[in-house]
Amino acid sequence: MSGSAVVEARKDRYKWGAVTAVGVIAGYVAVLLADARHYYTDDTEAQYAPMWVMLGTQLREGHFPALVPWEWMAGNYALEEAGLYNPPQLLVYLLAPSMDNLAVFATAVKLIFSIIAALGVFRICLAYGARTPWAAVAGVAFPLSGWFLFFDEASWVTSHTATAWLVHAWASAVRYTRGGSGPIPVFVFLYLALTVQYAFPAVESGLMIVTIAAGEVVYQRRWAPSMRLLAAAGCAALAAAAANLPGILSSQVTWRGSAQINNDPFLTVPWSESLNASLPSTAPAFTAWWGHIQPLPMVYIAWFLIPALAFVGWHAARQSVREFSGIAFFATAVLMWTAGPGAIGPLRWPARVLPMVALALLVLVCVLLSRYGTFASSRRRVIAAGVLIGLLLVRSFSAAPQLIVRHLVAVAVVAAIGAAVVWLARTRGPAPACVLTIVAMFPIAYAQVQGAPPTPMSYNFPERRSAMVAAFPDFDGVTLQLADRVLVGPEDKNLAGAYGSLSIGSYAKNLGLHYVNGYTPIGHAAFSDLVCIAWDGSTCPDAFRRAFATEPSTGRTIVDLMKVDRVVLQRAQYPDARDHAAPSGWTWVDYPGHERYIWVLERESGRISAENGVIADTRDVTATSISQDSFRSDARVTSARGGRVVFARLAWPGHRITLNGREIPVTTVARTFLAADIPAGTDNAELTLTWAPPGWQVGIATAVAGIGGIGLLQWAYRRTRRRPLLPPDDCPSEEPERELITADV
Repeated sequence: MSGSAVVEARKDRYKWGAVTAVGVIAGYVAVLLADARHYYTDDTEAQYAPMWVMLGTQLREGHFPALVPWEWMAGNYALEEAGLYNPPQLLVYLLAPSMDNLAVFATAVKLIFSIIAALGVFRICLAYGARTPWAAVAGVAFPLSGWFLFFDEASWVTSHTATAWLVHAWASAVRYTRGGSGPIPVFVFLYLALTVQYAFPAVESGLMIVTIAAGEVVYQRRWAPSMRLLAAAGCAALAAAAANLPGILSSQVTWRGSAQINNDPFLTVPWSESLNASLPSTAPAFTAWWGHIQPLPMVYIAWFLIPALAFVGWHAARQSVREFSGIAFFATAVLMWTAGPGAIGPLRWPARVLPMVALALLVLVCVLLSRYGTFASSRRRVIAAGVLIGLLLVRSFSAAPQLIVRHLVAVAVVAAIGAAVVWLARTRGPAPACVLTIVAMFPIAYAQVQGAPPTPMSYNFPERRSAMVAAFPDFDGVTLQLADRVLVGPEDKNLAGAYGSLSIGSYAKNLGLHYVNGYTPIGHAAFSDLVCIAWDGSTCPDAFRRAFATEPSTGRTIVDLMKVDRVVLQRAQYPDARDHAAPSGWTWVDYPGHERYIWVLERESGRISAENGVIADTRDVTATSISQDSFRSDARVTSARGGRVVFARLAWPGHRITLNGREIPVTTVARTFLAADIPAGTDNAELTLTWAPPGWQVGIATAVAGIGGIGLLQWAYRRTRRRPLLPPDDCPSEEPERELITADV
């Protein structure tokens, strides 16, 4: 190929890459016109955005926030989906404290990651030989596919961000095995996907690498390229181990410790729902939050996906079937996964894999259309397209027959747009046809979002942090809230209502307040049972009794052992609490303007959270705190007969206690509080409590090994650099046939 041809090809990639990015922006505009809060709902508002603010504040203050002790429920960020070893995530955190409008900030962050994801899909298509216009179609379509749009982008940020890196890892993996680039891009993108610290994309990344490696063996009929790919992926996994080992090694104390495989029908998707992938009105039938019929197009992928199969030259495509075997292997694996089982250890709700189904099918169909699209026997192909649209109608009608009018309108829209695209492709060439294919996605996305019911999972938090702070009481010290978010009615979800007095989920992090309660998908099981506290920070009605119950071995109450300064009670959960005397050592305190929603108990003696460090109780020991921070606490202890010190620290794995430099056993009280037995004859000894993420030393060693390994692979690549390996029989023709609808113009 001449140098000018290479330059033109590069310009073409840049041009259609820019079209992809602009298409994603246009898709976001369409969605926001339908619902301005679409990207600021559910977990984004209750977990992620507040976490960004808090972690960013800690980083700005010079603290590495792997453990935030006052957040008993959600403070172990070595286990949470925090991405503390992921540079792009850290940049998000550093910016967050400067952002007042969290809805705008969250939307902007998600837009950037959606553009990254779309460009990754664009790159995958190019790696398989697709023409740039069709690669752009796949790239823009992916962020607008059903599950990704309504769940990963709207709510579950970690899945969204990790997927953005996963798709680039896929493209780089194909290029590496075919000699188009070196191993470093595979390593970098896999590392970024794995250090988001979310189980689903981590497993999906591993599955993707294995299926691509298997597919390349089938395609190239050689093992060496796939072995090099597996080695590069292994190096990335070693480098990312520091981010993932703490969760694995701490799982025994969390809610996610089970390794069982259960067949739960919740969010398991029958394979027949794949026939809903191209009808925008689809309301799939499987069990989820809305019952058996879902009001959201969860399984929708793209309006053109199924009908376009009629315009693929399948006879010609069969000659290159080996080239696309990796895509087929991955599509088959994830399609089987979506159908169950419902829970594989911590991996529950297999519908979460639907974006991978969309990814694989979009890539496969757009590559096939690009390389083997044809108008030969056009009448039969038009009839076939009509039959496929009819199948879409039959399946969607079967799932939700009450929506027949909406389905018929959707069929008419898909048929009309499809006819226009076919006409453009035949008369004007592929570029205008692909542009229309993309443009048609935006009104469809608008209609889908505008017609979707309000999600029952939305918290409807305020958007501006300054307004939140101005409305909320200035609670200093450590606060335990006893409340249930279910008791907050829709009419109270505003600053003039409950959100001016109650912290739901991780709302307190927006305010810079130290609350025990927080949103966590991980959870310390023993502490949760002890105080009756749930994943969203809500508590059961028995939580008041439990919090003020006496722990038998110490004779102290649970709130004393936690060194809590204040207990806030939700009036809706404890309507008559103020009619009773305050517990011993506590007093009822009035906060004018907030009496409608909360009762407040504070200690008669004032704050105790900062008194004597983290020492909560001693038995036959004199202990005086010297210093403390999130990871270390030093104290002087004396005990003539021997005794015990109990710490106001949650018993997460990774703690270590030394006495004058000699390690002593770590014990627990109520399976929750850290404690240490002090031997008899101890005189003015230094007692040191430290915490580090479990496996951190192994993580450093594996990171060094991973970086060293990828360095060796890069050295080997540079030595043996060659042209991309494409068996001649499988190469796309340099001079496309006249009938191809996707030939470049």
